[in-house]
Amino acid sequence: MAADVPAAATVPSPIAETNSGKVRGATVSGIHAFKGIPYGAPTGGRNRFMPPQRPQNWAGVRDALDYAGHAPQWQAAPTRRTGMATLLGPADATPVGEDCLTLNVWTPGLDGAAKRPVMVWLHGGAFHFGSANRPVTAGASLARRGDVVVVSVNHRLNILGHLHLADVGGKRYAHSGNAGVLDLVAALEWVRDNIEQFGGDPRNVTIFGESGGGGKVSVLLAMPAARGLFHRAVVQSGASIRASTRERANALTEAALKELGVTRQSLDRLHELPVERLIAAITPAKRAGGRPSFPLLDRYDFGPVVDGGDLPQQPCDPDAPALSDDISLLIGDTKDEATRFLVDDDAVWNRTLTEAELRTRLAAIAGADADRAFDVYRTRDPSANPAELLIAASTGAQFWIRSVLMAERKSARRQAPVFMYSLAWETPALGGRLKAPHALDLPFVFDNTEVADATRGAPGARELAAVISASWAAFARTGKPDVGGLPAWPAYTPEERAVMVFDATCRTLCDPDRDARRLWQRVATRVSV
Repeated sequence: MAADVPAAATVPSPIAETNSGKVRGATVSGIHAFKGIPYGAPTGGRNRFMPPQRPQNWAGVRDALDYAGHAPQWQAAPTRRTGMATLLGPADATPVGEDCLTLNVWTPGLDGAAKRPVMVWLHGGAFHFGSANRPVTAGASLARRGDVVVVSVNHRLNILGHLHLADVGGKRYAHSGNAGVLDLVAALEWVRDNIEQFGGDPRNVTIFGESGGGGKVSVLLAMPAARGLFHRAVVQSGASIRASTRERANALTEAALKELGVTRQSLDRLHELPVERLIAAITPAKRAGGRPSFPLLDRYDFGPVVDGGDLPQQPCDPDAPALSDDISLLIGDTKDEATRFLVDDDAVWNRTLTEAELRTRLAAIAGADADRAFDVYRTRDPSANPAELLIAASTGAQFWIRSVLMAERKSARRQAPVFMYSLAWETPALGGRLKAPHALDLPFVFDNTEVADATRGAPGARELAAVISASWAAFARTGKPDVGGLPAWPAYTPEERAVMVFDATCRTLCDPDRDARRLWQRVATRVSV
């Protein structure tokens, strides 16, 4: 009898059809994962600085079991503070290279009739670094929580994705300044053409991104080529109000070419130079570029360029683009964004900053409004020490005000709704000094709190992640982020300015920090001299 008992059933590997060929994924805990699917051809050699090309078709079934590589990176020196490297879990260990136009898919099922909402993740990294392959942003938990299809995208970055050569190289290089975001358009076209085979609905696509990923979302909202490829948008700690002007992009290009020893007559050499040489030209070119016109709003050198074609206008300046009037927006920040960028500042880390030092630091941010900034934050937090006031002011000036400007300019058009939030939950990691730092939202949105040191085992983290990830999925499904466990979340309007605060106890506030908002609106929109 024992010989007649069947062995435990083996779950067959899921196979899906794409317009380039079939792919084989893997199933874990009921979620099918397909990793490293090419949506574009390699970007080296003659394809460097060019618009993305279609990938070569393949015969048979291609394994999509492991992450592929990611784009060449430019990044400032890593922090020396112990524990920061793993705060959000392991880094991407896949190879770096120019064959980087790949995406990853997580889905609860392959039946196209299910028509699940699709959530396309655009990773952070200031258009300079980052990857779609990090464990903290793996999509399985979010796909399971929200019954959605999650897609994450790798694409060209920094000088390889945004060297504006159109004005020195002519028609051949007409799209070079925006090649990296044109990669994202190509990925969204792949979603449109293929996602039904993965159980998704190509007519219900949400793009979402954090930090530089939020900047990418902002830019796509203003790109005619992306029109119709997505239907909702989420900007997390990365509202991009302005992109590089053509004039600034040309100045950066001139400086980079000088550093590389390349002239207008020898541009072909750019296709042959080692990637490392190109990356090494970024820092001196950025230095030569000098201070931008709007220091708090002009964020991304060797990022997208307002070239009059691919990106006809600023993403959200002076107004939100009419092009995306019908796109609902979810936007917000973490409460203490700046702590992540001040970790190597001993006076801030140890909370020993003096009031005189605080005033000097505020002058560098607020200029003529430094005294006003001091008064606003001291009045708001009379018991805070100078280091904590600097954290709050830096967060307001460098992150929060951009989100506010985008929310109010988008909502002022009285078309699709805008919902605003703030993550106020504080991590106990590293003695609690980071409070609610930049990128803390990642493990909550992806329901991956056990991956990150910042949230693993922390009281209330898993419960809050369940609410936040469900809220993001609800927004993708219906255009409204309302879920059980949250109080009423009204849309953001210029009159009410409602903000959902995510914390151990979630709450809704109207026009929080009004005086700080008015201060940074004035400072941010003042032309630098």
